[in-house]
Amino acid sequence: MKLFGFVMITYNRPADTLALLQSISLLNQKDELLQEVIIVNNASTENYSLVTNFIDSNKHIPFHYFEATENLGVSKGRNFAISKTTAPILIVVDDDTVIQTKDSLVQLKKTFDQKLAERPTAVVAFKVLYADTLAIQKTAFPHKNFDEYKNKTTFETYYYPGCAHAIKKDVFEKAGGYPTDFFYGMEEYDLSFRILNAGFSIIYSDTVVLLHKESPLGRTPKKEQLQMMWLNKSKVAWRYLPSIYFYSTTFLWSLFYLQKTKFDFMGFWIGWKKIASIPFIEKRNEISAKTLQYLKIIKARLWY
Repeated sequence: MKLFGFVMITYNRPADTLALLQSISLLNQKDELLQEVIIVNNASTENYSLVTNFIDSNKHIPFHYFEATENLGVSKGRNFAISKTTAPILIVVDDDTVIQTKDSLVQLKKTFDQKLAERPTAVVAFKVLYADTLAIQKTAFPHKNFDEYKNKTTFETYYYPGCAHAIKKDVFEKAGGYPTDFFYGMEEYDLSFRILNAGFSIIYSDTVVLLHKESPLGRTPKKEQLQMMWLNKSKVAWRYLPSIYFYSTTFLWSLFYLQKTKFDFMGFWIGWKKIASIPFIEKRNEISAKTLQYLKIIKARLWY
């Protein structure tokens, strides 16, 4: 039975996208398990003939290439890409990753078939390594207690890396998809809280490994991106968590913004102005007491 559909949005990385598609073409049992591969060009300004030529020369692999008419951002881009697939389980990856484990599809099927938690599994987060050093990418690790969890082969968690995960499509649709008001950052947290509140679990498994072409030094987000991350994380806290976590998140992220931008006070005040309006324009959809207790049991970081 064909269970899986790859989903990716790409922007200005044709060579990296080609490498990712090549790694997909080498997966074991793809003919039996892979239903489709959805590639959305997010209004890139680069020439993607490398990608389209590869697709044209590999008609036996179910590649489907779409071009967005505008830059949709991360959330809308993923929603658009996911709307194009009918596969029961969606493998969502960034365009600068490659799949290291050739038996990824087989391992994913086993993981979803196993009962790894009391709750049914909705999302499986992958192991992500830096392509250059093969060290675990801490920023793509799905738990903030990194030292405690880094050597575990599997565990329940409370969010997943957007660059490397698989999600059941029916759960994605039931939870409502990604928030369309988030252009960049924190969309996984927003959807994760809705998934968990619906009674499902998010599982990490190290049986699927992706290599990420990001420097171990990390990327330095632009000031606008940092402000969006601060604003969006504050929205998530307001929407789903007790109000004390909203106040702690807004305050601690404001300090983080100042530190990372080397005291950009203009952006700081603009950010606070946007955040001050959240309680007046955002509806609350607070998670249940049962879900909050579950988050504490799996040691979720809720304060920021």
